[in-house]
Amino acid sequence: MVALVAQETVVALVSRTGRHLQRYRKGLRQVVGCIPYKFNKVIEQTVSEIKEEDLQVLLISSQKGKGMLFPKGGWEMDESIIEAASRETLEEAGVIGTVESELGKWNFKSKSHDTYYEGYMFPLLVQEQLDIWPEKNVRERVWMSVPEARKICQHWWMKEALDRLVQRLTSQQQQQQDEENIAATCSLCL
Repeated sequence: MVALVAQETVVALVSRTGRHLQRYRKGLRQVVGCIPYKFNKVIEQTVSEIKEEDLQVLLISSQKGKGMLFPKGGWEMDESIIEAASRETLEEAGVIGTVESELGKWNFKSKSHDTYYEGYMFPLLVQEQLDIWPEKNVRERVWMSVPEARKICQHWWMKEALDRLVQRLTSQQQQQQDEENIAATCSLCL
């Protein structure tokens, strides 16, 4: 007898806790996070440009307050920076996707602790949104436009990372269009 089983994403329903594996560099706790994003519509290669209005980003509620932020947390010794960014985003926001190249590094002081951090942010192009995830009972998640996210996000450094993401996505599209125009012009010259 053969049983057919649907292949679904299976995730651990418990978030990592504790600081025993936490990374520090020059006294700064290292944290990583992602800006989960998706496009409002299918962006085809023939589209002339990606605009800020074409994007939605996912923010989550803070565990300790009423503010909203992008998923982030401690980078631990037994994982790469990409693995940590992906894990934190899954645990806190319940989304899975492709972690793209780093947006930057920021040093900041915690609002709730007298601790300094070194934070790295990455874009994460969302491929799947889970119905059940480790921190579902302690966080809300909300998809919103980029302008809404700029207003609502409680951390200045995360807003800077968001601006870098928007700049990257819109300039990549413009660069691709410029390259296509150059190629078309060159083919006319032959």
